[in-house]
Amino acid sequence: MSAEITAKAEKWLQSNIDEDAKKAIRQMLEQKNGSELVDAFYKDLEFGTGGLRGIMGIGSNRMNKYTVGKATQGLSNYLLKTFPGQEIRVAIAHDSRNNSRFFAEITASVFSANGIKVYLFGELRPTPELSFAVRELGCKSGVVITASHNPKEYNGYKVYWDDGAQIVPPHDKEIIEEVNKITDLDTINFDQQEDNIALIEREIDEKYLRAVQRLSVSPEAIQSQNDLKIVFSSIHGTGVTIVPPCLKAFGFTNVHVVEEQATPDGNFPTVVYPNPEESEAMKISLEKAKEIDADLVMATDPDADRVGIAVKNDEGEFQLLNGNQTGSLLTLYMLKKWKENQLLDGKQFIVKTIVTTELISEIAKAYDVACFDTLTGFKYIAMIIRELEGKKKFIVGGEESYGYLVGDFVRDKDAVSSCAMIAEMTAYAKDQGKSLFQWLKEMYLEFGFYKEKLIYLVRKGKSGAEEIQAMMKQYRKAPPLSLNGSRVTQIRDYQNGLEKYMETGEETQLDFPKSNVLQFFTDDGSKISARPSGTEPKIKFYISVRSDLDEIDDFKKVEAALNEKINRIESDLLS
Repeated sequence: MSAEITAKAEKWLQSNIDEDAKKAIRQMLEQKNGSELVDAFYKDLEFGTGGLRGIMGIGSNRMNKYTVGKATQGLSNYLLKTFPGQEIRVAIAHDSRNNSRFFAEITASVFSANGIKVYLFGELRPTPELSFAVRELGCKSGVVITASHNPKEYNGYKVYWDDGAQIVPPHDKEIIEEVNKITDLDTINFDQQEDNIALIEREIDEKYLRAVQRLSVSPEAIQSQNDLKIVFSSIHGTGVTIVPPCLKAFGFTNVHVVEEQATPDGNFPTVVYPNPEESEAMKISLEKAKEIDADLVMATDPDADRVGIAVKNDEGEFQLLNGNQTGSLLTLYMLKKWKENQLLDGKQFIVKTIVTTELISEIAKAYDVACFDTLTGFKYIAMIIRELEGKKKFIVGGEESYGYLVGDFVRDKDAVSSCAMIAEMTAYAKDQGKSLFQWLKEMYLEFGFYKEKLIYLVRKGKSGAEEIQAMMKQYRKAPPLSLNGSRVTQIRDYQNGLEKYMETGEETQLDFPKSNVLQFFTDDGSKISARPSGTEPKIKFYISVRSDLDEIDDFKKVEAALNEKINRIESDLLS
């Protein structure tokens, strides 16, 4: 245990923090191995791709009253410096996690104490509605208290700018500089000024729902298939507050909410992880779907910015679709309908992240619509929307991690509007006598069969973070020359900002912000990406392979071959 860590803990003890916090620190100091103290104090929580996020507890590397207060004081200082002499408004929302309301109220107190006008949602609401409220209420910034789909021990603090998007450079770094200037917890102003706090009422819900309704491109399909059997679960999160009303407003009359998961609960009692990417989290929803013979299953994560879906396959069994499959279908649906409705004029665009399937790019190319790639993190998708505002029209965007956005009135991934549009897409397919699974196969037949898999290694604490960095360093020092017997032809290093062509040794500059991501491209069209997570103690590997699908009947055979290819790449990558 370093003297620096002990000194930081002692400094917290000497401040005016509450007695319970002091007692917890003393207990950590008394532990012989000191691992808990190290993990709690070895660093300060930093803004990553999702903002401030960490395990709840006492310490500088934990989510607690003082780290939340410090972040808010730093943000307040930055806002006051950036908008001198102006009225500054902020909006605050929170999810269902333990302590979320408490952290939201602490955030409101510190903002109000600094003379900033606060609009606080009266009860839990989805993250996308916070993004909408920032723009609707003319706010300079916004905060949502959530750790998205992380385990129950976590909470987080996501910061938004005046366009309703998560903060990007230079604001993120400059806010952190302001936060880091606060070295004395006693300088945080917790003295709430009630006159500066107003509760957000139902009016924002209604305006948001009207905006979502305007996204519809197939109202006739909904009218024809309004009794589409839909199973929806909020997995104990915020989705239950607004997804069912949204589906009803769209015209769907046969929505079955999974009651076992309908009560907001930060302990997430029915799941191991409240993440619709995990099949275990979808288990109860799938059982309900089988019981009623549903057409579509949808489940949102705790802050309702991600959605997982399941549809019936050819055998009538429910099959989970991954984020790449859902995102590709949604892209195809939107572009197809925009073309049918004669809305495409060459001034539209879509956006995806660099680790998301290239199938989306192929679909965009077929419809002659520009497709932009961004770094991982929806804030970068929002940044492109902002840059092209008034020049081109955004249709749809998404990332492989189950986050999608249709339209631009929200500037973050939006599971609420996504649920509505996925339901409409399913109704459209059914109106043509097809299931969504059949349409998936037809998409592969037309554009190529792309198959993806995400694998990750969990490495917790300070030692884990160091191990992950060592792995990335080794991949840079000795990159794989071939994967699954196919030669690596290109390597993109987003940290160095270089793309290297292996055969010639030629290097070109990448037009992206710096990020700790590596990508390997092979002769046979595979794409493999490696990146440490910005929000979890993980290193992630995204494997994408491709093959032609010449006949629909060959679907299972080609899928099996692609799965085998992925397994061999995984083995080569981690050996």
